[in-house]
Amino acid sequence: MESQPSALRCGIGYDTHRLVAGRKLVLGGVEIPSPRGLLGHSDGDVLSHAIVDALLGAAGLGDMGRFFPDSDPRWKNAESRIFLETIRGLLAERKLEIVNIDSVVVLDEPKLAPYMNQIKESLATSLGIAAEGVNVKAKTSEGTQTDLAVAQAVVLLAQSEPRA
Repeated sequence: MESQPSALRCGIGYDTHRLVAGRKLVLGGVEIPSPRGLLGHSDGDVLSHAIVDALLGAAGLGDMGRFFPDSDPRWKNAESRIFLETIRGLLAERKLEIVNIDSVVVLDEPKLAPYMNQIKESLATSLGIAAEGVNVKAKTSEGTQTDLAVAQAVVLLAQSEPRA
């Protein structure tokens, strides 16, 4: 007999990083060809960071800075995939399952449409869920924030069993 979720938990996450020359542009674990990349202590992946914060919020575990502080040299230039995989483990320990993720990236250039399926697959793989459970939308700032990338994510978690 399958257990029924005893609780649903919603979380929201947000992140922003400046675009600068000399850095890679990584979104959802996928490197996107671009003359500018995201400035950050880690790889600056705003999408993964927003999702991490949303997952932590839904689980009642605080925010990304608690687990991956930018003052810790271990996270210097770290791939954000590591953050997603770590949080996946924390959720599993608490018997929390990801129901779905909805997210939006605001970035003027480059256009993200050619990379959306790859981004969804990358995120789903890192989190151990089906790609159908991940939605990523791309928007522009209409020229108002050409030096920034912004991401926001909302997640829904289900607790598969009561915690002991």
